[in-house]
Amino acid sequence: QGQLVESGGGSVQTGGSLRLSCVASGRTFSTYAMGWFRRAPGKEREFVSGISWSGLSTRYEDSVKGRFTISRDNARNTVSLQMNSLKPEDTAVYYCARGSGPQYSDYVPAVSYAYDYWGQGTQVTVSS
Repeated sequence: QGQLVESGGGSVQTGGSLRLSCVASGRTFSTYAMGWFRRAPGKEREFVSGISWSGLSTRYEDSVKGRFTISRDNARNTVSLQMNSLKPEDTAVYYCARGSGPQYSDYVPAVSYAYDYWGQGTQVTVSS
């Protein structure tokens, strides 16, 4: 059974930075797109960023463009999200997910139903 484990969440002040990591195990992840989603209190889960299997294609939600950077290390089965210039509206539980396919595609989906394995989430809290 595949497993994704996120880490790196925490509490920071406005303008601060955090780096989230997601380690995959038990299934093939390196040949699939990977994504980060978040769910803020009282809101629907939303796409934050995604990266193709090769790392050549990335995609960002408009509100995080220029502040967040996604990357992956397939040799380590790890996907990371560097978050800079954090704002209170970034407060949410962040989830890592694996795209459902096809493999070896440089398309990055931005909808949750296009992802099939999910981590348990890590809390990010940004205070003003």
